[in-house]
Amino acid sequence: MIVATICNVLSIVLAGVCCLEAVELRAAPIPTVADIFYGPTPHQVMDLYLPSEGVGPYPVFVFFGGIWQPSRNVPDLRRFLPQKIAVISMGTRTLTDATQEKVNPPISFVINDACRAVQFVRLNAAKWNLDPQHIAVGGSSQGSLPALYVGCAGDRADPTANDPVERISTKVTCVGAHRSQPSIDPKRMREWVPGVKWGEPAFGCSFEESLARWEELRPIIERWSPEALLTKRSAPIYFEYDWGLIQPENVDEMDYKVHSPAWALGFQQLAQKAGAVCHVQFPGHLVDRYKDVWDFVIQQLNAPTP
Repeated sequence: MIVATICNVLSIVLAGVCCLEAVELRAAPIPTVADIFYGPTPHQVMDLYLPSEGVGPYPVFVFFGGIWQPSRNVPDLRRFLPQKIAVISMGTRTLTDATQEKVNPPISFVINDACRAVQFVRLNAAKWNLDPQHIAVGGSSQGSLPALYVGCAGDRADPTANDPVERISTKVTCVGAHRSQPSIDPKRMREWVPGVKWGEPAFGCSFEESLARWEELRPIIERWSPEALLTKRSAPIYFEYDWGLIQPENVDEMDYKVHSPAWALGFQQLAQKAGAVCHVQFPGHLVDRYKDVWDFVIQQLNAPTP
């Protein structure tokens, strides 16, 4: 019990650190439509921001918040609304919720909500004057993980489902990942970033225990970790990081490791082997054609449907 409590406290502290830069992206204005529930629980909720110009239907950027504690974060709307792109600030149930409800594995709560959120937006696109063929997903730090899963996992629509939301496609146009941790595999993240510790209690245990039980947990990792699901049909992905491959002097070591571009470079190697499109940007490592991750999302959403 003591160990579990300590793990929960550490996860909450880390979640707060990882979520900080997403909150700082900008102070959220008043939504066009606030508190739209896509599920029966208080955390399955979203806010919609529509452009004030244009006639629509508008492409839409679904932006995910915290996965430890509930939050609805918003990127800089000045980048999207003038481009006639709608933005949705999306909340999901969290690892904390899943742990309290004894869900196994806890990460499934977050991931299933992310998929359902996209399905719900697509099902209701006409109601809000949105373009169901141009939906991008993204997030900053921890919020990028559910977005990456949606982009990598393929279409999770279930035509036989009783719930009409679950019959809808989860396919997205692209994924924008800012300062991302794109894996919940403890062994892989230690290969990419030696000494890093992140993600507990995604499997219902501590990081150290997940390493020790890696073989046992491997089927869960292969089902729920984004990089394990990469194929040539995965949505195009763009990673952006604020720091380079050398830790800045004024940055805490673990904060740097959690937000190191080495994560994305490791992910990119797997994406290239799978035939998926994956870009990585950080200081000194720019990407032709795109100014940053948000420019990538805008260009992808504004491109004609293939």
